[in-house]
Amino acid sequence: MSDLSCTYVTYLHSTPESVWHALTDAEATATWWGHANVSDWQVGSRWEHRKQSPTGELDGTGEVLESDRPRRLAFTFPSGAPSRVAFDIEPHHDLVRLTLTHSELADETLRSVVASVWAAVLSNLKTYLETGRPLPQSPVGMLGLD
Repeated sequence: MSDLSCTYVTYLHSTPESVWHALTDAEATATWWGHANVSDWQVGSRWEHRKQSPTGELDGTGEVLESDRPRRLAFTFPSGAPSRVAFDIEPHHDLVRLTLTHSELADETLRSVVASVWAAVLSNLKTYLETGRPLPQSPVGMLGLD
């Protein structure tokens, strides 16, 4: 198991419940992430990362490792060898501090790619939660990967 990881902290003008909903509701994630995250979000359950397209093509699966609504969500992520993604959601004055940690990454090249992708994904999440609509381009589109 690798100890390579990336961590992002962002502050959102939102509530912990709204952040949790945005991370776990398939329709919401399809709107701001461009992928529907589908699961019942119970520990040990499977989650699916489905492309937002007419076919809903499966883009990866993982397992829910932790689910403590609305404080912490962790799951395995299909980035080459399975890695681990954790979201910590904390009230911070009249904001929410969201800390994302993507750990157990296979190598430095993957860590660099994952870091770029998360920057785009979290920017879109912040815009979605604070304005009610995502950025004009999906995170994949921002990176030129579509």
